[in-house]
Amino acid sequence: MLQAIDDKQDWHAQRTAATRPSALAAARHDGKKHLLLAASGSVAAIKLPEMARSLSRFASTLSVRVVLTSHARRFLAGQSREQPTVDALRGLPAVDAVYQDADEWAAPGWTRGAPILHVELRRWADLLVVAPLSANMLAKLAQGLCDDLLSCVVRAWDVGGAIDGRKKRIVVAPAMNTAMWRRGFCLSSPPPSPPPWIGMTGGGAWLTR
Repeated sequence: MLQAIDDKQDWHAQRTAATRPSALAAARHDGKKHLLLAASGSVAAIKLPEMARSLSRFASTLSVRVVLTSHARRFLAGQSREQPTVDALRGLPAVDAVYQDADEWAAPGWTRGAPILHVELRRWADLLVVAPLSANMLAKLAQGLCDDLLSCVVRAWDVGGAIDGRKKRIVVAPAMNTAMWRRGFCLSSPPPSPPPWIGMTGGGAWLTR
C-alpha cells in the first residue's frame, strides 16, 4: 500500500512539474515541432483522444500539449472507450502535458516576475489548433473575452509576429448543432463571421491570417 501511495505521489509530482510554465521554457528548444491542441465544450470533444492518438507516430519529431476547458473535461471522464479520462490522455505518445484552467493558478500562486502559463504556451507553440470550437467559445473569441486558459492563450497569440518575431497561425474547427451554427451573429455574409484577426478557409474551418 505504501508503494502505491509513493507511486501516486511521484506521478502527481511529475504531472505538476510538466504543467509548470518553467517546463515550457525548457522545452522550447527541444528540436521538435510544437502543437498546442485545444478542446472546448462541444460534444465533438470526444474526438480529441482519437486526434491525439493519430499523432503518436510523429512522437519523435512532434511535441503535443493539450488544453482542455472545464466544459471539455465533462466529455472526457471515462464514460466509454471513446471517452477516456484526462489521465489516460496524458499517457498517449507525443502528448507531453495536459493543461486545465486550474494550472494557470497552480500553487503556490503567481508572484511578481514569475512566468505566466498562457504566455509561455504561446511562446512554446508553433501552431494552435482548437478542435472542437464550441458555440460558446466561438462567441467569446469573437468578442475578445479571455476568462479561462484557452481564451487567454488565444487573446495573447502573436498572430503577426510583432512580439515573438515569428508569425503563427490558429486553426479552429467549429462544432455545434446546425441551428446554433446558423443563429445570431453567425448569420452574416459569408457565414459565419469570424473575428477580425481570423481569415476564412474551406470546409468551415478558420485560419489566422
